[in-house]
Amino acid sequence: MNQPARLNASVCVDAVLEDLSTIDAMQVVARCGYSAFEFWTWWDKDLEAIQKTRKELNLAVAAVCTKFVSLVDPSTRAEYLSGLEESIEAAKQLQCPTLISQVGDARPGVSREEQRDCMIEGLKQAAPKLEDAGVTLAIEPLNELIDHAGYYLVRSDEAFEIIEAVDSPNVKVTFDIYHQQISEGHVIANLTENIGSIAHFHAAGNPGRHELDRGELHYPSIFSAIAETNYSGYVGLEYWPVDDAEAGLQKASDWIKKV
Repeated sequence: MNQPARLNASVCVDAVLEDLSTIDAMQVVARCGYSAFEFWTWWDKDLEAIQKTRKELNLAVAAVCTKFVSLVDPSTRAEYLSGLEESIEAAKQLQCPTLISQVGDARPGVSREEQRDCMIEGLKQAAPKLEDAGVTLAIEPLNELIDHAGYYLVRSDEAFEIIEAVDSPNVKVTFDIYHQQISEGHVIANLTENIGSIAHFHAAGNPGRHELDRGELHYPSIFSAIAETNYSGYVGLEYWPVDDAEAGLQKASDWIKKV
């Protein structure tokens, strides 16, 4: 008798299968043995068609993004919260548990403390909306060395401190293993010690953000470490393939099931 998978894997179709339509990409995800997919921007997609196909293929939507509005600038707070309300409605329509939120670029000439406090206040205002809807918001640290120069939130420890200050069960962190390998390393220790504060993972090979088996990160060990915790969310494969995308997804699916 087959044992249930210890890890819930999701495919970010806007990255791995970016050359396909969302509907065609969902077909590939299902063929490769995944039970979930995710994408970035919901506002430029046909959500009714996605929902229909999702049900036909028995797929879950693991995560989508909020609108890209700064959390570190008080002048954009109303816009952020308005976009969040729209994103919550989209998440509810898709039965999606998690909204991923970037936080915006650092503001020149403004202290990090002031920007951090601004983010905390914005997230505190967002929290009741999320709690009422049963949706989790996951702020995402990104690396500034290679991909996101000028971005405010770089390290996971600061992200965990911020959500601790917000103090809501519906405000957590997206731990992107690729980004955090570049920004801080020690990914297994950092993620396992803070697993209760993580709502979603992203994974890609480093360097290059390609397939998981390219580069210095040993994902079988990382995924096994996650599976040994009480984490029940998704690990999203968010990379740009060098080789055939479908073959790569099938290969990854085969070993993820053995984690």
